[in-house]
Amino acid sequence: QLNSLQITFSVVFVTVAMLLLLAAVGYGMVFAARLTEPVSKLVIAAERIRGGDFSARVTPPESQDEISMLSRAFNRMTEQLQAQRGELIEANRRLDERRRFSEAVLSGVSAGVIALDRQKKITLFNRSAMSILESIGQTLSMDTGINEIFPGIHELLSKAEHIPNEVTDDTMTLTKNNKTITLHARITVEKIGEEIEGFIVTFDDITMLVSAQRTAAWADV
Repeated sequence: QLNSLQITFSVVFVTVAMLLLLAAVGYGMVFAARLTEPVSKLVIAAERIRGGDFSARVTPPESQDEISMLSRAFNRMTEQLQAQRGELIEANRRLDERRRFSEAVLSGVSAGVIALDRQKKITLFNRSAMSILESIGQTLSMDTGINEIFPGIHELLSKAEHIPNEVTDDTMTLTKNNKTITLHARITVEKIGEEIEGFIVTFDDITMLVSAQRTAAWADV
């Protein structure tokens, strides 16, 4: 009878232990699912954002725990990213419109226009600048140095740096391939605050005007 009681007690003990173990495993699985599901959603949403879909959002858990706070912070972050991306796209669109407008204006200007950065490297030029310089066989490209095109212009640029709020101008003569042209050049300084960001060099071919003035002067003589 004692052995039968011990066996019964052992069976009950093992059964209760197994039930407790199963309950613990079940609770652990439920807890793990509740913990990993929001994290999985965050990972999936992050992958969508990495792919360029800034509309990705996650549904925060109803519980007010760290995962819920993280989900809300993630949603706020994606909203800000989406708004900033929209602002950047709009800003780029406006810049592109302004660039096309500037190019259209420059292409219709008879004067030559050359833009320089703060290191005095050519960043932009119009068709008139190419046409005027090609009349004496001088090529114009982004790799061409401004001093190579206009010998002695560094003095005019230095003068413009000292008086950046005024337009600096001078007349210069270019000679190449036994051809000579007279240009009237003007330099305007581009500034942001007090910092010089670049220079705008505009020039007109006044060869015919100078020739006419000389002819008129000889006629007066």
